[in-house]
Amino acid sequence: MTSVNNLLLSITLLSIGCFTLTRGANFNVVNQCPYTVWAAWAAASPAGGGKQLENGQSWQVTVAPGTPKARIWGRTGCTFDANGRGRCDTGDCNGMLECQGYGSPPNTLAEFALNQDNNNDFVDISVIDGFNVPMEFSPVGASCKTMRCAGNLIGECPEQLRTKGGCNNPCTVFKTVEYCCTIERGSCGPTPFSRFFKERCPDAYSYPQDDPTSLFTCPGGTNYKVVFCP
Repeated sequence: MTSVNNLLLSITLLSIGCFTLTRGANFNVVNQCPYTVWAAWAAASPAGGGKQLENGQSWQVTVAPGTPKARIWGRTGCTFDANGRGRCDTGDCNGMLECQGYGSPPNTLAEFALNQDNNNDFVDISVIDGFNVPMEFSPVGASCKTMRCAGNLIGECPEQLRTKGGCNNPCTVFKTVEYCCTIERGSCGPTPFSRFFKERCPDAYSYPQDDPTSLFTCPGGTNYKVVFCP
């Protein structure tokens, strides 16, 4: 009987583990900005979507378990026709309302990789692609890091990085190795421009190798909330 009980316990624990690994993560995307934000999400594989959010509106997004690389962001200054085709001043994704690929800089990003090493989610806010909408990215019901980037980056943006609706990343503007970090890992460091972003958003990635201060983990199966203009 003991052997049978142990077997049943093992099956139960395995089932719970499989449930955790196969459960998608739910993201509650909320617009608290006093203006319209066209929310978007996309993964490295062809998956994604988009939705127009007025002040106070929200959007529920479910992302498949094991998704290795995905992001949520806000777009501004958008105009779309009845077929969902148009353009946005910031964060545009190939002129589509429902994104199937990443957006164009500048865009503030909530990035995540689900159910990775030891069944952990890896999460961050990034301004490597510039800044367009203040953002908070937080776990729901889990004791993980709440990340926030809500400084006055557009108003204080360096003149060289200013663009309509946002503050550009230096790689987009200058296209040099120094700012794009296209050299071997270990040789890319912060610049005066990345420090501008880091000082105002210490939780956020400010350049590609900013991992130690910007990448956080949560247990796999955690749900999240993304707030524009927290």
